[in-house]
Amino acid sequence: MQYFYIYHMNFLEGGIYHVFNRGNQKQSIFFTTDNYLFFLGKMRKELMPKSEILAYCLMPNHFHLLLFVNNPLEGISSLNRKIGTLQSSYARAIQKQEKFTGSLFQQKTKAVPMKTDGQLFICLNYIHQNPLRAKLVNKMEDWEFSSFKEYWKPGANNFCNQGLLHSFLNIDQNNFYNSSYAAIAEKDARLVF
Repeated sequence: MQYFYIYHMNFLEGGIYHVFNRGNQKQSIFFTTDNYLFFLGKMRKELMPKSEILAYCLMPNHFHLLLFVNNPLEGISSLNRKIGTLQSSYARAIQKQEKFTGSLFQQKTKAVPMKTDGQLFICLNYIHQNPLRAKLVNKMEDWEFSSFKEYWKPGANNFCNQGLLHSFLNIDQNNFYNSSYAAIAEKDARLVF
């Protein structure tokens, strides 16, 4: 069994964190549409009791989550364990499907606290722009495994806690689409890692 560790992170109640990891040696972690859907189901089961999912993007060889910590009272390590369980149970399913042994994910999952509204907005856009930067799609709304559509067209899906994110960021629905496509400077992108 592969174990996962959150890299130097203590989750605090009311904190927002950019959580991410990728395939070991940058290998693919999602192989079929069902794999993406299975991971989303695991996110709902493992993470939602301890946190609110504010945004996500699942890419062929990595994932990004934006989490609000709402239940740290059972111990900081509880959310760490849930993130580890998400990855290890998913890895076991993929190992069985793809008939291989060894690590699917890199050992250390990273979690970066969002300290300002500006950093949070950059992170939200960075997460949603991933498929575009990777040239997987021509428009962010064409990537099926991202929360972008939830914010662009509210009501399309209720996976993310949009109301909570709106309480932190004054997202103007009329300008959301254009501001989401705004280029992120390299120095600003480094704020979310």
